[in-house]
Amino acid sequence: MSIDASLDPISTPQPTIPNSPTSTPASPHISWSDSYTKAQTAIETLSSILPFIIPSLFSSETPALSLLHDPEIAAQISRHLRQPDSGAGDNHLCRWLYDTFQSSQPDLQLVVLRFLPIIAGVYLSRVARRKPLAGFEAVLLALYAHETASRDGQAITVSIPDLGHSSIYHETKQSSRNSSTELNLTVISPSLEPHGTVRSTRRARIVGVALELYYSKISQIPVGSKIDFCQFCSIWAGEDGEMYKDGPDCEMGKITTGDDTIEKERGEKEGRVPLPWELLQPVLRILGHCLMGPHKDKELHEIACAACRSLYARSLHDINPKAILATGSLLRLAKVASDSTDDIDHTDITDTPVITI
Repeated sequence: MSIDASLDPISTPQPTIPNSPTSTPASPHISWSDSYTKAQTAIETLSSILPFIIPSLFSSETPALSLLHDPEIAAQISRHLRQPDSGAGDNHLCRWLYDTFQSSQPDLQLVVLRFLPIIAGVYLSRVARRKPLAGFEAVLLALYAHETASRDGQAITVSIPDLGHSSIYHETKQSSRNSSTELNLTVISPSLEPHGTVRSTRRARIVGVALELYYSKISQIPVGSKIDFCQFCSIWAGEDGEMYKDGPDCEMGKITTGDDTIEKERGEKEGRVPLPWELLQPVLRILGHCLMGPHKDKELHEIACAACRSLYARSLHDINPKAILATGSLLRLAKVASDSTDDIDHTDITDTPVITI
């Protein structure tokens, strides 16, 4: 795949066009020394971009993981990515992110994925202004190409049981058309095609696939990155969802004071972006992890709930039935989780002979 987005090497002022193959060949066995050397090289290159890197990072036995979890480095990179001139083709940090991901080192690729929420968030918020964002686009295309190669372009599907056929759990009175059980396949992520540029018609798909890759590694991503993601979700929604703090079943947009019912104004926020299903679906999967993941974090849970409320308000505004159902379900699950005061394992078999339904 040829990436048309231009990025400057750090040592030269002129932009160059990186080329990458349409598919990633099978990587040879990578020794610990190779991984360590590449991580050290990445840190040394980053030190020429950032104003300060703690000396202990250079002497770490696991430099890539130290880079991933270092809060000061994360804060500096985040500030750089949010600057007004970030994302251009000659941006050194975008070049570093692109080269670091192309190193094929899983731990270094995690470092790049850690900043995907900011890259995607700033990119989608600025793209309508028609600013040059070739640096951001090159990183997104690298993630998209990696996912395309790892999936061999195939769609991700799940098999859903057909209730029209009898099973060990139920019988059906309807006569089946044939004796064999038909597979009902539902497509979670459609097949992928190689893309070398980001056009407006494929932008949501490319960013969505990058978020699918982020979701596949989310258990290894630091909490700070997930918080950044939830914050950008609220910005993308562009709607105030505070009226749904008690869940999606409350009266939509109305508050009652005495005998008067006042229609609450829904203020639209800056940063609203189009949210087609190919982008919204991976967003909701990531939010689902933030709300109900195995490692509970109070700040992350609260910000994820706020993002769900904003997306639910946006779905109602757009009159999008699929999005209303998905975001409303997330809100109900979040409310059930927050209302639960004790951890009960409902799969445990109790000693009492009484079954309560």
